[in-house]
Amino acid sequence: MYNSRKKPLEEVQQELTTIWSCTNEHCNGWIRDNFSFSAQPQCPQCGHDMAKTEKMLPVVVNTSPTQSKD
Repeated sequence: MYNSRKKPLEEVQQELTTIWSCTNEHCNGWIRDNFSFSAQPQCPQCGHDMAKTEKMLPVVVNTSPTQSKD
C-alpha cells in the first residue's frame, strides 16, 4: 500500500554569507567569497568587475585546501 504521507523536510540552516556580486546590471552572477580564487574576482559569466556584498545562503563548508588570493 502506498503511504501518502511525506517526511517532513529538514530545515536548511542559513547564514549571512560574504559574496562577490557582478556589477553589470544585466548579469546576475555571484560567487561565495570563500570559493573565489582572487582578492578581486571577475564575473565568471560576463567578465565584469565584482563587488563584495552579503546574502543569506545555506551553510556550505569549503573543504578545499586554503589557497592564497592574489
